[in-house]
Amino acid sequence: MTPIALEDTFADVVSKAARGLLLTDKCIADRSGTDPDKVAALRAGHWDEAIGRRIAPVLGLDTEGLVELASGRSRPLPLKLANLEAFHTPYGDMIVNSYLAWDATSRSAVAFDTGADSSELLEFLHQHDLKLVGLFLTHTHGDHIFDLDRICEKTHSPAFVNELEPLSGAESFVAGRVWDYGWLRIESRLTRGHSRGGTTYFLAGLERPVAIVGDALFCGSMGGGMVSYIDAIQTNRAEIFTLPPQTVICPGHGPMTTLEWESAHNPFFGPASRSGNQ
Repeated sequence: MTPIALEDTFADVVSKAARGLLLTDKCIADRSGTDPDKVAALRAGHWDEAIGRRIAPVLGLDTEGLVELASGRSRPLPLKLANLEAFHTPYGDMIVNSYLAWDATSRSAVAFDTGADSSELLEFLHQHDLKLVGLFLTHTHGDHIFDLDRICEKTHSPAFVNELEPLSGAESFVAGRVWDYGWLRIESRLTRGHSRGGTTYFLAGLERPVAIVGDALFCGSMGGGMVSYIDAIQTNRAEIFTLPPQTVICPGHGPMTTLEWESAHNPFFGPASRSGNQ
């Protein structure tokens, strides 16, 4: 099986941090004692380890995590869980993920986001004789809700979305709501910042704890603070990085990962990020 590509490069990480902190190349260079042109070159994708190590503390990034990402060494082992399936569909120049979890006894299933094309997900339900009982949306950006009407029409399943991002065809809820299907418990956690009502769903009942995080967190990166970078950092730390270390992270883009791996290697959340011990 071909490994799923990481969503972000080192240049993406540096650019997201710079934009989020409202720092220009000159400001980053002044604070790190380097040259603005070298900062710009790095953000354009030209890796220079010496420059990367100088600017990481200025951007609140974990230095070793950034270096690992740039060197190509930053990648967890592939993950596969029983009764959890990921679907990857193209949307413009992106690949977007959706997920399905199910119970082998009752044949009931729940889905998370729709992806850009739900054909494979719907066919999977049919082939495995599964009944969809809930569709949970992490946020309402187009690539994550594109096939909402189709899935609901074909399966007659209710859909759920955070009240901060109300959407026609989906029932709004307040973060903190819990759904108990007997075989699976789903807890909603507000991870706003990338979007206003971005929601992480924490699943208990599969072979390992699972967090469906949407674009709040990527393997080796994060979605970026399209609404608020500071909120994105803070809510991720409070609502995702307090989960059990063995939790499997299912992001909206890129490969699955684990909380333990992200805590050690993600430039935004690694050991030295924002701690002053670079």
